[in-house]
Amino acid sequence: MVMVASGILLRLGFFYFLPIYLSLMLGDFAADIAWYWIGFYSGRSFVERFGKYFSLTPEVVERVEFFFHKHQDKILFISKITMGFGFAMATLLTAGIVKIPFKRYVLFNFLGGFIWTGILLGTGYFFGNLYSSINKGFKVVFLIGLTVLVIGALYGGSRYFKTILLKDKL
Repeated sequence: MVMVASGILLRLGFFYFLPIYLSLMLGDFAADIAWYWIGFYSGRSFVERFGKYFSLTPEVVERVEFFFHKHQDKILFISKITMGFGFAMATLLTAGIVKIPFKRYVLFNFLGGFIWTGILLGTGYFFGNLYSSINKGFKVVFLIGLTVLVIGALYGGSRYFKTILLKDKL
């Protein structure tokens, strides 16, 4: 959402391309590094403790580890450029859990992030162009709709994470 909204604001002249692109990419990259280290340091103990609730037996973990190591480059790259399909966080955590070499993880995560950020920023830029071509009456409706969409996404995301945090405390 932030990358698309930034593309719209880029199109409207609120940002310069290079600073916003690098900021978005580095922010996303920093979060991905954090997920890797969370998986690296606490993922295995989490799976051992709570895996039975998710049908994660030691055999399943062993197969995932084998598969992940065998296809790590493809998995990391495809996961990054398809982040919107909902598997990215699980993949990033799994990379840490199975101890993918950090340099390799960084390389493929960075390359995928470079492409993914460009796609989302470009999508927003396109919609910014669409926005600029709409007559003045619809601009207000568009901005209100965009605001409601962003607020709704933030609200839904915060409720989701609160639910996760509360489950962990129970």
